[in-house]
This record gives sequence, structure tokens and C-alpha cells, in this order.
Amino acid sequence: MIDLRSDTVTLPTPAMREAIYRAEVGDDVMSEDPTINRLEELAAERLGKPAAIFVASGTMGNLAALLAQCGRGDEVILGNQSHIFLNEAGGMAALGGIQPRTLPNQPDGTLALDELRAAIRSDDNPHYPHSQLIALENTHNRCGGVVIPPSYFAAVREIANQHGLLIHLDGARMFNAAVALGVDAREITQHVDSVTFCLSKGLSAPVGSLLCGSEDMIYRAHRARKMLGGGMRQAGILAAAGIVALEHMVDRLAEDHVRARRLAEGMANIPGLTLDLESVQTNIVYFDLSPGAKLAPADMAAQLRERGVLIGWSRAVTHCGIDDAGIEATLAALDEVMRG
Repeated sequence: MIDLRSDTVTLPTPAMREAIYRAEVGDDVMSEDPTINRLEELAAERLGKPAAIFVASGTMGNLAALLAQCGRGDEVILGNQSHIFLNEAGGMAALGGIQPRTLPNQPDGTLALDELRAAIRSDDNPHYPHSQLIALENTHNRCGGVVIPPSYFAAVREIANQHGLLIHLDGARMFNAAVALGVDAREITQHVDSVTFCLSKGLSAPVGSLLCGSEDMIYRAHRARKMLGGGMRQAGILAAAGIVALEHMVDRLAEDHVRARRLAEGMANIPGLTLDLESVQTNIVYFDLSPGAKLAPADMAAQLRERGVLIGWSRAVTHCGIDDAGIEATLAALDEVMRG
């Protein structure tokens, strides 16, 4: 099967499997797993932060970041299309008593700076919750996998500094953004207080994410991770794959971007499909069925499955498991299905 549903379906590489087999392990809850410690040091260095903590998922990393930096009744300003708001089960409110204040994401994934300034609450009014943190996302999934440049983060940093706010970056696909922009990831992350990134998406590790930030914040995040059930003991077998991911899988993300572009350009020429080519900047392709399309989204997905292609009805994601032949086969199957 050609599986374009998500880059989370990636399988560990042979080098990862070998590293898992040979991993030296200890009790990470006691900070005694040497492979975990090495991964955390490597992640902190790659993101330009003093410290890092290994967590089970990006959702856990984002929630641990918010719990470590916000108190009950505090408010987080974030986009209405952000993963934290839409796809993390309301954890910030349910488990942290943290209030989300949403602003509309612009097509490029950003929050309008004037709207951001206006959303910050004044501490002079006791009726308001306390504005504590701004949460951003890069690449921005729901906006098409678009990349947001360092200049935008610098502008948000200036606003945050003026009002004493912190900034968290959901960087699940942080390295896709850096590769697409042709910059070191630290050029982006220097402007934020905390950042998460996933090992288990385009970097192809089987499990895990990293939360990076100051030593004090990461100390508090350890308590949050424990509260969330994230103490994983001899997790060095997972971290070993993460080390391989960071050392060998980042640069090849550019191949996924090229294939996503080829897929998008081909889809644009298939009757019944519509998409915005300008939003296809990394490894994600969002598309819609034209109003006059002859079949429903579920029928399209079912017919593609019969032809050996797994795809979300509105999204296709390239990854290391998809080669050039897979892209061409997908386009041929889409053309056949859409033409009936």
C-alpha cells in the first residue's frame, strides 16, 4: 500500500532498529538512562536551548510546556486552527485549568500582530484572566504545512517582551520548517521560550517527542510529565532511534517536500480536485473535491484503497516511505477514480 494518510506511519529505519538493539539503558525517571540523556543533550543543542526532556508524544510535550509555564486561571493566546486547540483533547483546560483565547489563523499560519496585541489582557482589571503565554505552530498543519519565517517570531517576541508574556512553539514538524527555509532551526527557536518537536513524524523514529527550554522550565516539566504518566523508565531503546533520527534523517526531509510538490502539481491537473499550490511548502498537501465532483470524499478514499493507495479525504502527506514511483502511482489512481 502507498500510505499517504500521515507521516506518522513511517517505520523505523534499519539503522534505528540496530541502535534500539544495542541501546544502553537505565532508569530515566531517576535520570540514569544514558541514551535518554544523550538524546536530550542533542535535542537541546539542535534547538539552541539549555535543556530538554523526552516525552511520549507531541501532545504530552505541549501540555507539559503549558503546565510548566502557566497557572490555573492563566490564559494562553493561540490560533483557532492550531493543533493544541483543535487536536489535543482540551488538555490545557481539563488538566491545567488554563484558558485558551483563540485568534483566527491567517492563511500563512500566523496570528495577525495587531490582533495579537489587542488580545493581551490588562492585569489592571480583576475581571480578566491573566495573559501568560502565546502559543504558535511551525510548520502549521491545518494551514497546509506552511512555514513561518524567523522574522515573524522576532516580531512576536517583541510584543511578548513588552507585555511580559512567554512564547511556546509547537514545532511538531520544526525541522521540516527549517529545511524548507534553508535555515538552522535555532534561527527560529531563539525567539521562543519553549519548543516541542516530534521524532515520530518525518524523522521516522517509532515513538517520542522532545520539549526544549530553560533548565528551570524543564525541571518543572519533569513534574508535569510525571503527573501525565510519562515516566517511561528504560526508555533508552526509544531514544536510540531518536538519536539516529536527529543525526541522519533531517536533511532528507527536502526529498519529501519535492515529492509533495510533484503530487500537488499533478493533482491540480485532475478534474474534480482543487487545491492551493501556494500552500504546499513542505510535505503536506491539502485538497478538496470540486462542487461538481461525481463522488463523495468517503467513496473517493474507498476507491483509492482498492487501487492500493491510502489517503485522507482532504490531506496527503509525503514521508520516507513514499518514493517517486509511489507519487506517480497515486496520481494515476486519483486520475482514474476522479474520471470514473
